[in-house]
Amino acid sequence: MRQGKWIAIGCMLFGQVLFAQESQRTALTKTYVDPGPGYSQAVVVEANGIKTIHISGQVGTGEDFETQFRDALSKLFATLEHSGATFKEVVKYNTYIVDYKPEYLDIFRTVRKELLGDVDMPASTLVGVAALGLPEWKVEIEAVAVVPSKP
Repeated sequence: MRQGKWIAIGCMLFGQVLFAQESQRTALTKTYVDPGPGYSQAVVVEANGIKTIHISGQVGTGEDFETQFRDALSKLFATLEHSGATFKEVVKYNTYIVDYKPEYLDIFRTVRKELLGDVDMPASTLVGVAALGLPEWKVEIEAVAVVPSKP
């Protein structure tokens, strides 16, 4: 099957861009949620009745790991809601922890189970890192969700 080239159909207000592949004319819409300087909190991509939501890393604030983890999850829930999804639609999430210590794993699992449950969980990666964007940030969570587009 020959791959067609992608062409821009036009630009729309509010950060939406519509694309189509010449050979198949599949419409692809991108919506930028809460854009900031150089990034967006989320990008919603819609095509063929499916909406894929890419959530930027959400950081927590607070005095300790558990407080920051809870706050980052709260911000993730809010961004998902603002993008038209819930955590039930998340298919993958990554958690980055600065100066990871093995004792964080029990806290991570306890809070995760309390706030997210433990049935039909998305794919997940936990990574210990040396630093995040600012020194006070100790945990960051990014996610991808998939939901049907609304007609």
